[in-house]
Amino acid sequence: MGSERTEIRKRQMAATPESPGAAQAQLSTGNRGSNACCFCWCCCCSCSCLTVRNQEEERARRTSHELQAEGIPNCEESPAPTLEEVNAWAQSFDKLMLTPAGRNAFREFLRTEFSEENMLFWMACEELKQESNKSVIEEKARLIYEDYISILSPKEVSLDSRVREVINRNMLEPSQHTFDDAQLQIYTLMHRDSYPRFMNSSIYKDLLQSLSKKSIEA
Repeated sequence: MGSERTEIRKRQMAATPESPGAAQAQLSTGNRGSNACCFCWCCCCSCSCLTVRNQEEERARRTSHELQAEGIPNCEESPAPTLEEVNAWAQSFDKLMLTPAGRNAFREFLRTEFSEENMLFWMACEELKQESNKSVIEEKARLIYEDYISILSPKEVSLDSRVREVINRNMLEPSQHTFDDAQLQIYTLMHRDSYPRFMNSSIYKDLLQSLSKKSIEA
């Protein structure tokens, strides 16, 4: 009988809940386990933290051609072209490129062919030629190189190896004429390749027809 009571008492003690201190300690340990990735470089923590960090670094490391693209206007400021001007565009590529209205219309056409970078490069070179401050020239030359010459740029223009070698030498001491050879090559490319298609495009024909109609009505 005594042995049975002793056995019952042992069972009751085993079933008795742990002391509050022990339970608190166990709860605390459990909490630390569930939040372990907040206090150590475990896998889940490092992955999430590195993802956020990489996203922030990527935003801070935006390339110059993306920043410059945001500042590129849709077109040059110019008065609406006259019928005489539009007819003159058909006479020569030079006459088309001499007027802002002509460049705007041609640039709109190039955009449809995904070759707008040719006009943007040509215009950037023209702007560079107007600079006289050495530091400004060097900065603009660097941006032009990164935006239109670098093989890593999505706006890279098509240039042959000879012209690229000339540019690389000129970049050692940038000047207003660093890209002259490249600008001429792109000008020639637009003249021979894109200009004939522009003259047969709906962009040019619709503009010509609209101005002709207005001229007749006047």
